[in-house]
Amino acid sequence: MGDRIWLSFPVLLLAALPPELLPGAAGFTPSLDSDFTFTLPAGQKECFYQPMPLKASLEIEYQVLDGAGLDVDFHLASPEGKTLVFEQRKSDGVHTVETEVGDYMFCFDNTFSTISEKVIFFELILDNMGEQAQEQEDWKKYITGTDMLDMKLEDILDPIIKIASHVQLRLHLGIHQQHQVQTQQKWSHTNSA
Repeated sequence: MGDRIWLSFPVLLLAALPPELLPGAAGFTPSLDSDFTFTLPAGQKECFYQPMPLKASLEIEYQVLDGAGLDVDFHLASPEGKTLVFEQRKSDGVHTVETEVGDYMFCFDNTFSTISEKVIFFELILDNMGEQAQEQEDWKKYITGTDMLDMKLEDILDPIIKIASHVQLRLHLGIHQQHQVQTQQKWSHTNSA
């Protein structure tokens, strides 16, 4: 209790990279999302902090999955401490805010319950908007035609290699299982003779 929980997405580091180092970012605004499930004990409150840049979109979706009443209090505050959302005894909610620079705080409060813990699922979706989206488009002007083609081919090749490895593994497992069945059939045939 009382400790801040910082949600750090490893992919948030991508936002700090110069746009020219972000292959595959062409033509769309990246969206980062993560989901969490945790148990909130009876009589407790748990707060999370998410750093956000200027003019991005922060969406928080939550749902109480288990616990008496399937309800929880929810509080979302701006970096200045201004209450943006306050809901009491709700089982779920979806809230989106356009952000300013700073740490947004959101809390799940189960202090009204003296007996029942709650299992809470929440998802954060971070969308860049405004100036950042334009900055991510600017990297394209530094890429020449063949470089762009190489980057697109690399983007396509990585998933193909992963799929091929997966298919090869499944084929190998299938052949292994087929061999086991044939061996078992031979054993049962020779033992019955």
